Amino acid sequence: MSKLILFAAFIACILLMSFNYDKKKKVIFFGDSITQIGAQPGGYIRLMDSLLKQEGAENKYELIGAGIGGNKVYDLYLRMEEDVISKSPDIVVIYIGVNDVWHKSSFGTGTDYDKFGKFYEAIVKKLRAAGSKVILCTPAVIGEKKDFSNQQDGDMNQYSSWIRQFAAKESLPLVDLRTLFHEYELQNNPDNKESGILTRDRVHLNAAGNLLVAEAMWKAIKSL
Repeated sequence: MSKLILFAAFIACILLMSFNYDKKKKVIFFGDSITQIGAQPGGYIRLMDSLLKQEGAENKYELIGAGIGGNKVYDLYLRMEEDVISKSPDIVVIYIGVNDVWHKSSFGTGTDYDKFGKFYEAIVKKLRAAGSKVILCTPAVIGEKKDFSNQQDGDMNQYSSWIRQFAAKESLPLVDLRTLFHEYELQNNPDNKESGILTRDRVHLNAAGNLLVAEAMWKAIKSL
């Protein structure tokens, strides 16, 4: 009887090891309407599914969108427990900041610079305490003019700079979309257009923008 018990325990251990080995890493993309749309066909999250397949990694990751239109950093903080932590993600990609800047002038409901940083730090602290690895992203654009003449470029640069400094201080991976988009615009926007290069409306991504974001985020995810 004891040999049967030992054999059964051995088989159970093998099965458990196999399950753990084959378990997909759960990646949640936490953000606003850009992320909400990113989970739809043609969006950057769905494009990442294709990149995974190309590299034979489709059985290693599960990609989940958790974006809600109009969200700012404090909205993420308030819904983090229910929409992210309760799902026990291995990796969380935070992509927020556009509305914190944009809504200051358009609706008067944005987020002041000092409050933005405090909420952002609190989100990252809770996610890490819950056992998730965290990837940060700078907000990309509100207007695509390459000479920083868009109305909100000053605030966008300031908020993005804070995220870069915070990522460096906390040794967190960073997808610097602000820089990537600017570099792309310098090469591909000769007429200094405010939309139509990487966005369809100055903010939300077109096909080229979704692909650029997908490739940059996938590179960061697979490095963890």
